[in-house]
Amino acid sequence: MNQMAMKLDDFGRPAWIALMVVGFIVFWPIGLAILAYIIWSGRMGCGRRHQRGEWREHTSGPQYSTGNRAFDEYRADTIRRLEDEARDFQGFLDRLRMAKDKAEFDQFMTDRRNNPPAPEAPAGEPSKPAGM
Repeated sequence: MNQMAMKLDDFGRPAWIALMVVGFIVFWPIGLAILAYIIWSGRMGCGRRHQRGEWREHTSGPQYSTGNRAFDEYRADTIRRLEDEARDFQGFLDRLRMAKDKAEFDQFMTDRRNNPPAPEAPAGEPSKPAGM
């Protein structure tokens, strides 16, 4: 199995995609298993591994080290600042939505007070048209 994976790696991503498509054509669970293996192993660039560098945890997710500590610290500061700005912006949007909801609710209540709903006719009596 490992030798087959190494041979497919020599051909690259198109070989893995072709194998997955053939697996789906032959029997869909085989294609699904191949897809899961491709994602889990990181062969498509999505998964737990990264092609180069070592993994390092950060608040936004794993970040790999470039080997240059000054750049890594700069990147971490920039990401932290962007996360703070995103959190502040999300708070602003939440307050904006709350203000809009409150204004709409206040307008509804004002309209309801000024135009009370018409009383409905009892279930047994037909409603009479106005003016009769």
